[in-house]
Amino acid sequence: MVVRVRLFAMLRERAGRSSFQIDLPDGATAGDVWAALDLGVEPPGLAVAVNTAYADRSMVLAAGDEVALIPPVSGGAPMPYVLLTEEPIDLAALVARVGDPGAGAIATFSGTVRDHSRERDVDRLEYEIYAEMAVAELTRIASAISDRHGLLAIGVVHRGGRCEIGETTVAIACSAAHRAEALAACAETIDTLKQRVPIWKKEVYADGATWIGQGS
Repeated sequence: MVVRVRLFAMLRERAGRSSFQIDLPDGATAGDVWAALDLGVEPPGLAVAVNTAYADRSMVLAAGDEVALIPPVSGGAPMPYVLLTEEPIDLAALVARVGDPGAGAIATFSGTVRDHSRERDVDRLEYEIYAEMAVAELTRIASAISDRHGLLAIGVVHRGGRCEIGETTVAIACSAAHRAEALAACAETIDTLKQRVPIWKKEVYADGATWIGQGS
């Protein structure tokens, strides 16, 4: 299949042109594009966009897609850290990841499984995630919020699968020069995530289960 590749700034100069077409095997992902270009060692912090939207490297490409390889933007915040996992979330590790010498504040949010909901005793939660879209959408959300609040870094981790009472299901960490920006960004991230990211929650009880749905 043939896809169009676009390069910018130092990548454009390295390749000697800004756009061209390459032939990739069926099933190739966004992460396969750099190696196919034969431009040497991949630069750190390289982001990938597919059809003008930031994308996870595991995204499978289709014929005719436009793939942009985007080096770190001068003067902007680093790319958000976004992770979907079925393993326990380590909040301390997330905080360390967004740490920055210029940070005067790191705000965090942790969502946890409670034992009672809708007047019923909850045994556990089960999450289903449209992973490819969720990563892309979380990246878009976090990037926009980071720019809007002038963050130094932002990280979002969300659980999938089975989660027991007391376990963390989602964690957000935002670092900024001042606490107001970090706190506002953290609150906006969880609110927007609930509205836009394709993640569904099922509450499991002793006598049944209920899908709560996206945005719960």
